[in-house]
Amino acid sequence: MCGIVGAIADRDVVPVLIEGLKRLEYRGYDSAGIAVVDEATVKRVRRTGRVAEMEAAAGAEGFHASLGIGHTRWATHGGVTEGNAHPHISHGELALVHNGIIENHEQQRDRLRALGYEFESQTDTEVIAHLIHHYQSQGHDLLAALQHAVKELDGAYAIAVISKRDPQRMVCARMGCPLLVGLGDGENFIASDVSAIVSATRRVIFLEEGDTADVTREHVRVFDAAGEEIQRDVHVSDVSLASLELGPYRHFMQKEIHEQPRAIADTIEAIIDENQFTPALFGAGAEKVLRDIDAVQILACGTSYYAGLTARYWIEAIAGIPCAVDIASEYRYREVVANPRQLIVTISQSGETLDTMEALKYAKSLGQERTLSICNVPESAIPRASKLVFYTRAGAEIGVASTKAFTTQLVALFALTGTLAKLHGRLDAQQETELLEALRHLPGSVQHALNLEPQIVAWSERFAPKQHALFLGRGVHYPIALEGALKLKEISYIHAEAYPAGELKHGPLALVDADMPVVVIAPNDKLLEKVKSNIQEVRARGGEMFVFTDQDSRFSDSEGVHVIRTPRHVGVLSPIVHAIPVQLLAYHAALARGTDVDKPRNLAKSVTVE
Repeated sequence: MCGIVGAIADRDVVPVLIEGLKRLEYRGYDSAGIAVVDEATVKRVRRTGRVAEMEAAAGAEGFHASLGIGHTRWATHGGVTEGNAHPHISHGELALVHNGIIENHEQQRDRLRALGYEFESQTDTEVIAHLIHHYQSQGHDLLAALQHAVKELDGAYAIAVISKRDPQRMVCARMGCPLLVGLGDGENFIASDVSAIVSATRRVIFLEEGDTADVTREHVRVFDAAGEEIQRDVHVSDVSLASLELGPYRHFMQKEIHEQPRAIADTIEAIIDENQFTPALFGAGAEKVLRDIDAVQILACGTSYYAGLTARYWIEAIAGIPCAVDIASEYRYREVVANPRQLIVTISQSGETLDTMEALKYAKSLGQERTLSICNVPESAIPRASKLVFYTRAGAEIGVASTKAFTTQLVALFALTGTLAKLHGRLDAQQETELLEALRHLPGSVQHALNLEPQIVAWSERFAPKQHALFLGRGVHYPIALEGALKLKEISYIHAEAYPAGELKHGPLALVDADMPVVVIAPNDKLLEKVKSNIQEVRARGGEMFVFTDQDSRFSDSEGVHVIRTPRHVGVLSPIVHAIPVQLLAYHAALARGTDVDKPRNLAKSVTVE
């Protein structure tokens, strides 16, 4: 959510800024703007709605400059208005963009008003612009003014600033929100996400907590939280431009659903190459850490939380280790009984999810130092704060609704399960061989599930007019029901809830009628007969059933019961395969309803605010 891009060069950077903002659209936003320093004048254009509208306005006003910053805003403080959109300007001299939330903005606003500053927006961000301008007016250069200002801010921020007083530089700061510097040849860039600048450079410096940076055409200087100049490592990004393009697909979500066989194959490659579950998958020193643990605590949000719920069944059943799963935003605020021998597992597609990062910090503050991050973005904040890391290899995920990141997270968690089981004496050689063989066949099984798409399209047409739906599952498939309900509501705006099928008679059954479609995840496992009984409960109330099962389950279509089968039951990895049909159902239901699939209202890809 929210995106930042900035550039300084000896060419017109306005096209760079606009292209960067377009590549950040996937993060979620409701307004966009750019500001430039042109002939010692700060110029700005902002628009609510899409970047394309702002682009048209910039073209009409003849924007061009060699220094500029841009922003896509996801509203927090103040409504979706042009006046609240970024960049914000102080006294016509200084322009600023900001991701995050400033918690003490009201106190700072009162102070700045007393100093004579007037406010034009409802945002917390405008406070920062005026505060930096205040220090500039006291004789500090732009960098020093920024460094003084951030010491007085409480909260999370990524900030980029330009000023007509100092037209040959831009400065930036980071605390709690991602920000990086891109290194070019006689030009340099800043961005909240490498995808914004990948067409200009792949060489990047990831700023650390408390860092500030001074960026000119010829140099980049980074300073730590104490103000000391420091050398940060330069990384070469492996994000490909192809991964940021739609190709033959209608939406990024559709593309990413169909990329899952490849993403899963890439993620399991190291396991298959080693032909074993090995602690080396999780980094140096992993064997000692994983061998010594006596429990697992998983922390995550949204879809990643559902991946964690699935893993709990695996870890307890296969590895024999107690496993708890918490929503990160709840864990960070409750009184936790700390266990220093517990493995803290954080799951985040972006590696920047604020609630998950803060939950990790809280766990570590309690003395729980055995930490593992499962993440899709190398060098992001959560992996850097963790002792161990497993990078999924899903590639860039642009659609707000997570698909391939979810299934590759499940693969990573299954690898963790196998490794823990082996280290704790719960997995003999024959069992390990069987689990590895299941992994080898997984990409093919996922492809078979994708081949069900034409049948799911037909179902989606029945879903499109509905306003509510129930999803049911039992055991390890209950989290997949949760994920299916989340996908349906976040992109089609059909209200959907998920329950363990056995809970129907404890309340949800009251909702069932002919207008409430019920989706059931019902593969041929030990709970199948129980699920069949639950289906009869629904049919007796006139509910219409949509059952995802497999060839072995002996289901048949009948009045009010529609069945789609995957080619075969894949055993313990069945939750991964059954995630595919619910993703496709949500996607095609959204298509039928005409919603904005990749950019669902009110949502963002990378959630970096509380």
